[in-house]
Amino acid sequence: MFVSNEGPILHADLDAFYASVEQRDDPALRGRPVVVGTGVVLAASYEAKARGVRTAMGGRQARALCPEAIVVRPRMAAYSAASKAVFEVFRDTTPLVEGISIDEAFLDVGGLRKIAGSPSEIAARLRAAVVDRVGLPITVGVARTKFLAKVASGVAKPDGLLVVPHGGELDFLHPLPVERLWGVGAVTSAKLRAYGIATVGQVAAFDVRELVSMLGVAAGRHLHALAHNRDPRKVRVGRRRGSLGAQRALGSRRRTLAELDATVAALVDRLARRLRAADRRCRTVTLRLRFADYTRASRARTMRRATTATEDVLATARSLLADAWPMITDRGVTLIGLSLSNLDDDGPLQLELPFEGTDPRALDATLDSLRERFGATSVTRATLLGRSPGIEMPMLPD
Repeated sequence: MFVSNEGPILHADLDAFYASVEQRDDPALRGRPVVVGTGVVLAASYEAKARGVRTAMGGRQARALCPEAIVVRPRMAAYSAASKAVFEVFRDTTPLVEGISIDEAFLDVGGLRKIAGSPSEIAARLRAAVVDRVGLPITVGVARTKFLAKVASGVAKPDGLLVVPHGGELDFLHPLPVERLWGVGAVTSAKLRAYGIATVGQVAAFDVRELVSMLGVAAGRHLHALAHNRDPRKVRVGRRRGSLGAQRALGSRRRTLAELDATVAALVDRLARRLRAADRRCRTVTLRLRFADYTRASRARTMRRATTATEDVLATARSLLADAWPMITDRGVTLIGLSLSNLDDDGPLQLELPFEGTDPRALDATLDSLRERFGATSVTRATLLGRSPGIEMPMLPD
């Protein structure tokens, strides 16, 4: 019996997704530097990236780096439709699809050899199908583990296909910079490089106890395992999200506490509706901030009991914002985000109508019903009147 030395996991990742959709829909933009987003860069084409433009960069800085960039307003409905079309291609390829975001997914093709060929052949056909049916470039990495398949797609970008054979996994992985490891952001990277650790291979050479002493138990063990390509996770279909999140880019202008409070209230309204629509409750609220110097900070608080109530979540979020306000006044904030985690999959309490008094659950149910009938913006808070609701990013179902 022939045993393949490929796969069986594919990581498929659309290239510069928003910008690629714009270039697809407007032939005049093809081959030219495109920036999606006016105040803050939501996406940049590879032509713009070559000039130093990056996602989350301020629009003024992007234009200074690339004066010839064509700036377009985001079209979230177009991106959502393109994502759905791409995921149809994924599901036509294999039933084992695990969406990570609207523009990337893991696919398990291990059981398809007899009917569809090797993983690399399947990956090549998938790329061709996405171009033919959706008109977008996509990069695919093929490997034995989810981690390595994702690394492979990152190395192969843009518009590439990279297969990491079983016998060559560590030869491929170890020369890569340490930032390729999942979980190595700016802070962890700085710590590792301070110890002279610059490559994945150098991480692998350390004893796990040494990494634990440098980074802590969880991070040390996690990075040691990945550096040896130990990742037992399977592609999981229909997995529920571990958290729900939303964020708002603010640009470079300084914001008052009242303005940030209004932004937080809008984010909470959006997230609480999603929470109830998914029949879930949350216990933990996390506030995430990005500052003008591109550093980040987060604050989290866990409530005494799980809830679906908008006002409970909002009160917690406001307390986190108040705690973070001294940092914000010192450094300026360019992005604010909220996430709800520690989710309970049990359905919310059954509500009996009509309600007595001012039960907040009754108010939430009434507002959800009105928004479902008349549109998401039909009912809003008084503090949000006249304010832009911001861009609601398309995402996978909760």
